[in-house]
Amino acid sequence: MEEKLNKIKQEAIELINSSKLLDEIEEIRVKVLGRKGMLTDILRSLGQLTPELKNVVGKKSNEIKKIIEDALDAKKEELTKSGFSEIASKEWIDVTLNPPVSTRERKSGYLHPISQTQYEIEDILTSMGFQILDGPEAETEYYNFEALNIPKFHPARDMQDTFWTEDNNLLRTHTSAIQIRGIEKIKPPFRIMAPGRVFRYEATDASHEHTFYQVEGMMVGKDISISHLIYVMEEVLKGIFKKDVKVRLRPGYFPFVEPGFELDFSCMICGGDGCRVCKQSGWIEFLGCGLIHPNVLRAGGIDPDEWSGFAFGMGLNRLIMMQAGINDIRHFMSGDIRFIHQF
Repeated sequence: MEEKLNKIKQEAIELINSSKLLDEIEEIRVKVLGRKGMLTDILRSLGQLTPELKNVVGKKSNEIKKIIEDALDAKKEELTKSGFSEIASKEWIDVTLNPPVSTRERKSGYLHPISQTQYEIEDILTSMGFQILDGPEAETEYYNFEALNIPKFHPARDMQDTFWTEDNNLLRTHTSAIQIRGIEKIKPPFRIMAPGRVFRYEATDASHEHTFYQVEGMMVGKDISISHLIYVMEEVLKGIFKKDVKVRLRPGYFPFVEPGFELDFSCMICGGDGCRVCKQSGWIEFLGCGLIHPNVLRAGGIDPDEWSGFAFGMGLNRLIMMQAGINDIRHFMSGDIRFIHQF
């Protein structure tokens, strides 16, 4: 691992030193330090290492990250100064003049609130050793239903009647399909998460939308129990709301978990005393979860007599609505730039 880190550092420094343009500097930063960069991949894999190796690799990774960041900043400053010098020698600019009309109203862009929250949850879960997986939005019936313990003619399909294609595939109704694809390829023990866009045939209103976003997670290992699930959920909520959050479980039915639960958390508005937001109950409904059904493990080629695990799934749109007091879910898909500017 240390050899790999040294190779990344050497390659990055060579690329930085040979750069001639500012755009090249940014490309190097993304390649090495970005969300999917070479060094970031190593940092995200620390959860899989032993405590002793984790300390060594983590320290080494942060040292190399600092060296690369300093080199990038120094090269960027050098190229910026040389660029201004070149402009000054070739062009004359009156900085007191108004910009052209075509550029006066230009404003910087904003991350969509769904993207902001998704990245935040990804950071929380990857810090706990979860891997981020992705999958197709047009899914097969097997991965979307059958492998999740929802066979043909199962009543649960009636709640997820969705958009079908002419080749008998469908737009996925949940990101659980990504988990099935993941466990077919990853050997236990593992921790995976699956964020993405999903689709339902819904009569849209203030609280229902045909297109929305989910984040689902799954942990498989030896003797995994409900206590592991509660701990992870408390840590996720603590990371989102920046404070300790009390949670509770209520029995709930989901075909792919057994036992299944509805997980609620204490209302952030009233502190659990009861208000209009929590319908005077003191609790906010948050997500569905439970211990993975043996049939789902078998569909992924995992022996349920040897391994166990938990799974959970949350809707990002409604989480943001609770965080920001948004009263209509349709704002997320409206394309109205004024909505984005609030975030």
